[in-house]
Amino acid sequence: MSAEPIRSGSEYDPTSWPEAKQVPGFAGDTGEFATLSEADVRGSAYVGQRPADGGHASVAGTLPYQVATSRADAPLFVGPYEDRLEKVLSRYPDRQAALLPALHLAHELRGHLSPQTQDEVAERLQLPPAYVRGVATFYTMYNLAPVGKYLIQVCTNISCNLCGGDAVLESFLKHTGTDLGEVSANGLWTVIEVECLGACGFPTAVQINERYFENVRPENVPAILERLV
Repeated sequence: MSAEPIRSGSEYDPTSWPEAKQVPGFAGDTGEFATLSEADVRGSAYVGQRPADGGHASVAGTLPYQVATSRADAPLFVGPYEDRLEKVLSRYPDRQAALLPALHLAHELRGHLSPQTQDEVAERLQLPPAYVRGVATFYTMYNLAPVGKYLIQVCTNISCNLCGGDAVLESFLKHTGTDLGEVSANGLWTVIEVECLGACGFPTAVQINERYFENVRPENVPAILERLV
């Protein structure tokens, strides 16, 4: 059976497709939502800002994830963090629904979610501590123990694996002098392997704190590390 020819101007005709977007991956740039801006999708009063020097659009909804200035002993939900938490709470019907973004804020501030931090979040949101611990330990994006100043997440899922993700991972381990998941002696680095960073069009994808690095090759690793310190 021969395939039907593609009709000119149909949705299958590549010449009728919109021009490639500058920030592929953001939901507002694809499919039937192609005309929507990021503000249209997320709202103009969303909490948090994408870092000016990085941050992939496809994960902007969860940023900031971790910053290099995090401190494990930083006061929780005071000053601007209190304001941001209040904005988060205003967007959800109840405090239980606001738990994930509240944990994001605590994670950004302290770099990991210790049992004490989880209890503080539970108290602030008036939720059972056991419930908060169950949520915090379910999601792998939350660090439950201290990590280096720079958390290096190397994707080795299918697209990145086919394009040398394993070699990129080995290069980061070699040049940071660490094993998987451990903190380097100078406190700067922790390298982990992740299943997918949602940037399959740009393998190998690497996320370092809140910033994405795409099309990474093993030989690029020394220059990336040098830029960070």
